[in-house]
Amino acid sequence: MSKVGVIMGSDSDLPVMQEAIDILKSFDIEVEVDIVSAHRTPEKLFDYSKNAHTRGINVIIAGAGGAAHLPGMVASLSPLPIIGVPVKSRNSIDGWDSILSILQMPGGVPVATVALNGAKNAGILAAQIIGSSDQSVLDKIIMYKEELKLKVKAASKKIK
Repeated sequence: MSKVGVIMGSDSDLPVMQEAIDILKSFDIEVEVDIVSAHRTPEKLFDYSKNAHTRGINVIIAGAGGAAHLPGMVASLSPLPIIGVPVKSRNSIDGWDSILSILQMPGGVPVATVALNGAKNAGILAAQIIGSSDQSVLDKIIMYKEELKLKVKAASKKIK
């Protein structure tokens, strides 16, 4: 079974990151959740990043606010695809510090970056990555996107 690691720098990020957890569970993808601070627990960050693939994790979603070093540091150490979620924290500069810290990675260390507080899209992207080699997950994504289309059609019909 495919597994996604959802990590964040602080428990204050959990309300945002919960959207990734929820959408992944709706696709029946196993989720491992942890707090891994790039600045306060660097040893844990190194161990998590280097060994996640040995525990069956296929994709890591890393959420961070402020300086937002977590996704990039994980990407520098892990062979797995990393999806960064910039989180608007209370000490943030309107979220731009987090967005740019995750987005502006050097060549050779990619981090797929979603919108500010965009954990739901991070979960969907992780599922799509897994779905590229897992037909049952791909089928669920196809159904999910069809449901989105039907909701828009129903809303359009309702306002006419």
